Amino acid sequence: MGCVILRRENGGYEGKQGGIFTEGVSAQSVGAKGLCLHVLHIPANSRGEPHLHAGHESAIYVVSGAHEIWHGEDLSNRDTLNPGDMVYVPANMPHMPVTGEEPVTVVVARTDPNEQESVHLISPRDP
Repeated sequence: MGCVILRRENGGYEGKQGGIFTEGVSAQSVGAKGLCLHVLHIPANSRGEPHLHAGHESAIYVVSGAHEIWHGEDLSNRDTLNPGDMVYVPANMPHMPVTGEEPVTVVVARTDPNEQESVHLISPRDP
């Protein structure tokens, strides 16, 4: 198989952790074996679902929209992210995005080639 070009032709899907994911590189879309790459759109004034990616690392690049990432076992670590920032999320690390007055667009890469398989929601949700 040669290179596969994906073009944004649909509105994407809602991830179980929140936000709208544009179809990207994954096992489902192109037969990827070891990675997943998506563009994620998160609405203003929202919180994603607290979650982790079981056994898989993630990398995030902030395209637009200042926001926070809450992370750690009790989500008590809070860091502000700005356009141009990159974030490494270790495997099994609880995290969630929290947006303010502007919508956020990020590029997410994960070592799980399946779109939503390694996403595990954490319950109960942090108030």
